[in-house]
Amino acid sequence: MDEIAERQDREPATPTPQEDRRRPPRHRVRSALGWTAGTLAALVLAVVVAFQVSYWPTTLLLRYQPDLNGTAAQDSLARHVPDGVDEIIDERYRPDDPDGRLDVFRPADAAGPLPVVVWVHGGAFVAGTKDGTSSYLKILASHGYTTVSVEYTKAPERHYPYQVEQVADAIRHVVRHADRLHVDPDRIVIAGDSAGAHLAAQTVMAISDDDYARAAGLPQAVERSQVLGAVLACGAYDLTLPDYGDGLVGRFQRDILWAYTGEKDFESDHRVSFASLPQHVSSSFPPTFVTAGNGDPLEPHSHALADALRTQGVDVDTLFFPADRVPEVPHEYQFDLDEAPGPEALDRILAFLAGVTAQEEP
Repeated sequence: MDEIAERQDREPATPTPQEDRRRPPRHRVRSALGWTAGTLAALVLAVVVAFQVSYWPTTLLLRYQPDLNGTAAQDSLARHVPDGVDEIIDERYRPDDPDGRLDVFRPADAAGPLPVVVWVHGGAFVAGTKDGTSSYLKILASHGYTTVSVEYTKAPERHYPYQVEQVADAIRHVVRHADRLHVDPDRIVIAGDSAGAHLAAQTVMAISDDDYARAAGLPQAVERSQVLGAVLACGAYDLTLPDYGDGLVGRFQRDILWAYTGEKDFESDHRVSFASLPQHVSSSFPPTFVTAGNGDPLEPHSHALADALRTQGVDVDTLFFPADRVPEVPHEYQFDLDEAPGPEALDRILAFLAGVTAQEEP
């Protein structure tokens, strides 16, 4: 008996049928692990292929980023908005276009026509809304301006130059309704941030240069004499600057412009070449304020545009920061009024606006 008990202690107990069902055989475990690994590999491959054959993966990644949609800026700016600013929200500038809407802000005590700042929001062409600039434009309006925030259709739902045409129509609408909106139609400043700065600058170029507008096939919203200046913050202006084959950053930039233009090989598209702005600026461009932070990957674009404008004899005011500044000043820094660079930019923008829109004494 002792011998049998000792042998039973040494030998593993035979599992009951119920225990056997609870313990999957090793080959089943290995099969499940292999299936999981294969599925993950297939998913990774599918993602890689998707990024190669379509701009949609990059578009969707960017579209749902809070920073690109303006929500982060709105939250921090709201407490800086003063009282006494009236607003008109979602006024239609294109009755049949669901995105053809704009917001208008002006001092509640405005008694007559005011200089108007028409602002185009950013978002890498594929994201963002006019709502993201509302607080900032209320702040500008409180200093004696009518400010207008323009909505436009995101890419790739519509491709270039549809968005430029929308901005032109928005400006025309503001001028047509100048009396009701308390706007002086002869004192217009066109402004924008990030991708919106590109749209604003190209709109100004078309207005100020007949030959460029004709060659590029772009509308001229108003007369050149009505546009007194441009404010351009953290924009991307020169399509020849990025290295589109340089890793993830280059791939993202290519996908953004692919989505915006509708052309995968946009670099060879003659029509799209007019969207590279420093190569086409002329001396008729109005006085311009240009700014970008030293930590902004798009900063070289601002330097390129400012240099090109100065070469043409245009009056250019710039706000840049030392390359070794720490902490670095990031993209879209001007919307952060809780850090020193933001208020500095606001003061400079207000000084620029006051200078270009001042009326001569009779």
